[in-house]
Amino acid sequence: MAPMGIRLSPLGVAVFCLLGVGVIYHLYAGVISNRLSAFRQRSVNLRELLAVSVEAAVLGGREVKKVREENVLMEKSKGKTKEGASELLTLGDLRSHRRMFNLLRNTFPDVLVHSEEHDNTVDKDATWSRDIPADILDKVNGRKEVPAESITVWIDPLDATQEYTENLVKYVTTMVCVAVEGKPVIGVIHQPFSGFTAWALVDGGTNMGRRSTYSINPPKVIVSRSHSGKVKGYVQDAFGNSTTIIPAGGAGYKVLSLLEMPASKSDTIDQADIYIHVTFIKKWDICAGAAILNALGGRMTTLKGEDIDYSGEPLNKGGLLATVGVNHISVLEKLPSWDPEDKQ
Repeated sequence: MAPMGIRLSPLGVAVFCLLGVGVIYHLYAGVISNRLSAFRQRSVNLRELLAVSVEAAVLGGREVKKVREENVLMEKSKGKTKEGASELLTLGDLRSHRRMFNLLRNTFPDVLVHSEEHDNTVDKDATWSRDIPADILDKVNGRKEVPAESITVWIDPLDATQEYTENLVKYVTTMVCVAVEGKPVIGVIHQPFSGFTAWALVDGGTNMGRRSTYSINPPKVIVSRSHSGKVKGYVQDAFGNSTTIIPAGGAGYKVLSLLEMPASKSDTIDQADIYIHVTFIKKWDICAGAAILNALGGRMTTLKGEDIDYSGEPLNKGGLLATVGVNHISVLEKLPSWDPEDKQ
């Protein structure tokens, strides 16, 4: 005898197939939706990241200023640099770090954030205000997004700590930089004691500009006052003994000295034509300035003219040349050969 079976009409077959498709859809729709949601979360809008970076730098700057005004710096040494200078840590560094780091990590949890400081304090309530400053809204297109895994954020909660302890506050900045695939694309340099914030998104917009004139015959060269190494002899070998050398604190300040500052802030910044550094320097010190210079057609390289990769290892051992408004290659050609071990 033939096995018993169920015979369906063509309509029944169609209904059965539709029911099967419905079951499969409901089983996998949630999975697909979750994956799409995760993809959207891992895609970061650069205008929003710029706005959060500005907010983080400003909030960190408030902590820096408050600690200095209350004169409770609680300074201590983190150790020595290779050239023997003390690396100082203050309460201003720590409180600024907590505000900046937690705000950025809470807003963009899939993004890698490197800070100069390390602290176990977690502030889950640090949230972005959702405010995008008017000049950013006006100048920056909001459609550009990049994968979160391609981003490295570098923050310096207090640049020029040595000068901060000496109350030379004009040199002090807080900085945020965003690198995509190792290239600096967002730079924020905030001056807590003047209230000015410089920002730029490469190929997007900036609130900064270049001055009308620069010179390299000879230039005014800005250099580090607290991590100088043998920079004076190096500069004079390149440009002559009559070259004006400006010692200054803070890499952020030195980059601002190359730029056109607002008239109300111009008297707080030295004016230089190029920035040279010969000792080792960390990427959270220089990344924000590199992004702003790039946005204005300038360059920041090693003293051999090599581009600096702003991913991975934080130490730049190649020295530094920063320019805008002059021919970077022409300046490189004037520089003597450079050995990092000889200049520390």
